[in-house]
Amino acid sequence: MPPSRIELLRAFIANRPSDPFPQYGLALEHKNAGQLAEAWAAFEALMEKHPTYTAAYLHAGNTALALGRTEEARAVYARGLDACAKAGDAHARGELEGALAALPAEPPQRL
Repeated sequence: MPPSRIELLRAFIANRPSDPFPQYGLALEHKNAGQLAEAWAAFEALMEKHPTYTAAYLHAGNTALALGRTEEARAVYARGLDACAKAGDAHARGELEGALAALPAEPPQRL
């Protein structure tokens, strides 16, 4: 039986740990398979190791939303906007701005 995509991506990551792309691919593979907890863990690791990898933030935020973590999604989108500003990535910035605008309003702060 041939290795699964997840197994292949893990092998790529082991061989090239400094390359963010296979880590991004692993997170997306988990997300697309409905393995949201695993996807979230992979996105968290990716954003920690490669904070300037702007493509991660939209999908990470969307994964947080799918897990019912609206405020975490908001924080991820905001961090992504900072990363996009530093990287000059207008495309990802536009996607993140749209995702952030689509979130429900923040709940009022309790004193």
